[in-house]
Amino acid sequence: MNNQTVQAEKMSNRTLAIIAESLYLLNLSLLPGLAFLVLGWLYFKYENHTGLASCHLRQTFSASIWAGLLLLLVNAVILIAGGYHSPYILIIVILYFIICHSILVILGIIGLVKAIGNKKFHYPLIGPSS
Repeated sequence: MNNQTVQAEKMSNRTLAIIAESLYLLNLSLLPGLAFLVLGWLYFKYENHTGLASCHLRQTFSASIWAGLLLLLVNAVILIAGGYHSPYILIIVILYFIICHSILVILGIIGLVKAIGNKKFHYPLIGPSS
């Protein structure tokens, strides 16, 4: 391979990593669900891809699934605590957004910065991609 081919492959890996991290952040903020579907489509389309893009796709897809599970868990806690008309609902929602959602967004921003810098990033508790 010549130098231009290597540079083009690096750029496409970097671009795909940036797109994956951006979709993860969009899923958490502006386009929940829709961004996850696009991220899932990219993940399955490029699941055999190697390098930087593979790392970011695997990490963001896994983190998105964990974020969805956390949201389901919070809803379960709300229902157990008395439903959406309970006086404790505001405390549960505020705690979720301050602790869980904020951490997920900050990790997504860190992942995006790493992707822009052409570096791999592993979300805590999800671990390294295979």
